[in-house]
Amino acid sequence: MKIYQVDAFSDQLFKGNPAAVVLLEEWLDECVMQNIALENNLSETSFARKIDDQNYEIKWFSPVQEVQFCGYGTLATSFIIFKNQPEIESLVFHVANLGEFFITRGANGRIKMNFPVQIPSRMEQIPQALKESLSQDIAEVYINPQAYIVIYQNTEAVLNECPNFDLIKTLGGRRVAITALNDATEGKMSRFDIVSRYFTPSMGIDEDPVTGSLHTSLIPLWQPLLKKENIVAYQASKRGGVLYCKLLENDRIEIAGECCLYLQGEIFI
Repeated sequence: MKIYQVDAFSDQLFKGNPAAVVLLEEWLDECVMQNIALENNLSETSFARKIDDQNYEIKWFSPVQEVQFCGYGTLATSFIIFKNQPEIESLVFHVANLGEFFITRGANGRIKMNFPVQIPSRMEQIPQALKESLSQDIAEVYINPQAYIVIYQNTEAVLNECPNFDLIKTLGGRRVAITALNDATEGKMSRFDIVSRYFTPSMGIDEDPVTGSLHTSLIPLWQPLLKKENIVAYQASKRGGVLYCKLLENDRIEIAGECCLYLQGEIFI
């Protein structure tokens, strides 16, 4: 059984988010998929079952459990399918509880992913454990099905955050995103519109390097303030990653990114 490891949302190796990809003709037992993900010990391992050349079912597993939605795992899987089948230009992933993800080859090596948006709701009462888990001043907090989304006043606060991961683990499995409009005016950071980080200790990884699914909530949140059609987002983990985003009609969003192949190998089961 072939396995690939891809650095997603980056145009260079050792950046972005490393994802494992396994392409299947038939589903493996869920315990086997979970054990493969644990063995890989990456934020996510993606498994895609082929329906035909342009249609797949897809599932994602962290080292500790199956997850509902993984954007960078979808990007990495698309990258491998396009690499293996250079004659096709588009894909559809059929996802339990989320419907269809539409994938196309873009320009300059980018892959475009069309996802449903997840509109976050503003919280009036902020959990005390959430406040205590973060070291920077909180402006507002929103919530979506997976995470608390914490608004900071500036880029520096996002970059300087040193969270208490043990306290985040007490938040009922909910993850914590921090984000701000980017106010950097010089250097490499100046080209980005928003910045974020994503803390996910309940999923077996303290900080997820780059997270496509998170931006299905961040972009609807920031777009009314930015008043821009195309938004360039930077996830400021140690590895870092860039996401090219655009809100679409009918509660959909386009998130595009680049990938690099790190390794390919064989699983013996």
